[in-house]
Amino acid sequence: MKQLILEAAGPYSLKASIRFLEGFTPATYQNEIADHLHLAFTVDDGEDIAGVCVRGQDQHILVDLYGNADPEAVRQQVTRILSLDVDGRGWPLVGQRDPVMKNLQERFPGLRPVCFYSPYEAAAWALISHRIRIAQAAKIKAQMARDLGSSVDIHGHIEYAFPAPSRLLTLDRFPGLTERKIAYLQQLARATIEGKLNAHFLRSLPSEQALEHLKQLPGIGDFSAQLVLLRGAGEPDFLPTNEPRLARAFALAYGENAQAIEQVAEAWRPYRTWGTFLLRVFLEETTHEIAQGHEESHRK
Repeated sequence: MKQLILEAAGPYSLKASIRFLEGFTPATYQNEIADHLHLAFTVDDGEDIAGVCVRGQDQHILVDLYGNADPEAVRQQVTRILSLDVDGRGWPLVGQRDPVMKNLQERFPGLRPVCFYSPYEAAAWALISHRIRIAQAAKIKAQMARDLGSSVDIHGHIEYAFPAPSRLLTLDRFPGLTERKIAYLQQLARATIEGKLNAHFLRSLPSEQALEHLKQLPGIGDFSAQLVLLRGAGEPDFLPTNEPRLARAFALAYGENAQAIEQVAEAWRPYRTWGTFLLRVFLEETTHEIAQGHEESHRK
């Protein structure tokens, strides 16, 4: 077993990340050991499966690595998943400029966006969950991991990774998936193998160009492209105007008479994604609409 050491620049709480994942329906995450975060995933741009146990506190995070994946590749992926690849020392300044955001920062101390394991997996989630309930889609995704993915033993706990692109490429049927969704997933797998969903590549592009690139994938529209860029590639500074719940979250936090969100969000730069993430967490904590199955399915 190898061990990696990660450093967080600025406020960060691993406990806050764990609490978020426990309530984040697409993750279907169950915390078996307090203060430990277990992740299993296909390593970026490859087929190797990595298992990690993340633990620690404040700015010092320890990552125990299981499996034969390249440690440096795993380091880069875990830092992106936990948004530790972004210098967060300027994040408290956003609260100084925006009192509402300051209240949210205090309500969710140290919480940063927790991303999907990769743009590939975020795009797969977007395709699987299209026009069905989130809870239903989460069950399908979890079953795909168990039936088609690889497992990894993380100090006695078996975790299942979502199937690698090569496995989806040969998928011909699966319970809960339509023929069209399977065809879209096959094309997504092919694009991933060709390097078209590389996280570094997507974040190197201007955001609008990255979104247009993603929308070339069959089945990926405006909302899904933003999901892949923000929660898959981890782009930290973008306002997702096609996020259907953002307007409700904004109205709930700022009041119906608040300025347009585009104006308010200028004070969040260069962390606009982080600001919208806290708003979404606030909305779910207040309404429990996803946990109770009252959410609307998203559209292309």
